[in-house]
Amino acid sequence: MMRPEPEKNICFVSLGCDKNLVDTEMMLGLLQEAGFGLTYDEAEADIIVVNTCCFIGDAKEESIQTILEMAKYKEPENGRCRSLVVTGCLAERYREEVLTEMPEVDAIIGTTAFDKIVEVIRSLENPEPEEPVAASDEAEGKTKAFRDVSAKPVSVKDRVLTTGGHYAFLKIAEGCSKCCTYCIIPKVRGRYRSVPMEDLLLQAKLLAARGVKELILVAQETTLYGVDLYGKKSLPELLRRLSEIPGIFWIRLQYCYPEELTDELIETMRDLPKVCHYLDIPIQHASDRILKRMGRRTTRADITERIRQLRERIPDIVLRTTLISGFPGETEEDHQELLDFVNEMEFDRLGVFAYSQEEDTPAAAMPDQIPEEVKLTRRDEIMELQQDIAFDKAESQVGRELVVMVEGTLPDNGVYACRTYMDAPGVDGYLFLESEENLMTGDLVRVKVTGAAEYDLVGEQIP
Repeated sequence: MMRPEPEKNICFVSLGCDKNLVDTEMMLGLLQEAGFGLTYDEAEADIIVVNTCCFIGDAKEESIQTILEMAKYKEPENGRCRSLVVTGCLAERYREEVLTEMPEVDAIIGTTAFDKIVEVIRSLENPEPEEPVAASDEAEGKTKAFRDVSAKPVSVKDRVLTTGGHYAFLKIAEGCSKCCTYCIIPKVRGRYRSVPMEDLLLQAKLLAARGVKELILVAQETTLYGVDLYGKKSLPELLRRLSEIPGIFWIRLQYCYPEELTDELIETMRDLPKVCHYLDIPIQHASDRILKRMGRRTTRADITERIRQLRERIPDIVLRTTLISGFPGETEEDHQELLDFVNEMEFDRLGVFAYSQEEDTPAAAMPDQIPEEVKLTRRDEIMELQQDIAFDKAESQVGRELVVMVEGTLPDNGVYACRTYMDAPGVDGYLFLESEENLMTGDLVRVKVTGAAEYDLVGEQIP
């Protein structure tokens, strides 16, 4: 029996973080299940959905520009788009502004109402549905769907993977309750809410059955998983149960706040073979004065001690962190302290953001805002120091034997691009491998590292 033709072709543009990408994949799954067709060609789309980000100013600007670019496909000479839908953080934070100032947009959906995507889109085709699920804005004739941001997160059992199928992000919690002074996330995404463990295990089993070999656990903060549901930090238990799923070979942890790392979590990482010895611990700064102004709940001494413990107990662990340069009130002395800390800690992976003054955050109203050129200069100084550290770290891997995951090929060079356990997709480097075998994306191969090229490695396959 032939499948019926899709109702409409829908094109998604997903911006921002990997947590946003999970929401996109879940919405795609709901739409596909409802009979809609999916396309990557904006010109062939009847409906275009932009899942937006507004974490910092650059992300906000990118979201706005993308919405305007997608609106051009509503013009007959450019495409056949009939409806433009905006979802995600920008829609949540600036719902009224989007409704009133962007006439190109036909519907907006908040961050906790993404499960309403099918009904909202159908309401655009049928302006008077029998059971309306979204409120209509009379002035603009637009459709919008929002829940209270404290609502329980929606669990969707299946989704459309956009990562190639060999790895997938598993969002284990929504929102954040930390309320750092520079961050808008608690206001946009709500308080911290863990996804029930049984839901996560079901999702993971479904992903493994579809060929996913690496699970990347994400949340605004993964270390607090389970506190709200089970009265305790339950990430170690979740890792143990995920490790029991056949077909999953790697489990990677991201976004672990240093003050929330427990001895149990460190020991669990050390003892479970499937859990990558890789940890993303965003620390933001090293000056106690600036950390306090940021609303962070740790000190330089605490961070240093936790890193020492991690490296002592898991000698081959790879540590990634992110920093903010030019936070309000940051002096040259504070900046120098951060440089000294980076030099002392020798992080394997490190990224730096110039501070973005976000409205409705306490930091935005602080005195002593730093000039933009100073923020960027300080950012560049940190990255220049880290570059030398990273290149030395890469050189130190030469001669080591590792298992790598094939990501794809570089046909012009005749080599495979692979990732080691030390490399998260999209943010870290690659190991480039020459092989006479016909390798497939997602294959796991044992290699010997034979060289280093700046941030990347070169290797040869071990027979």
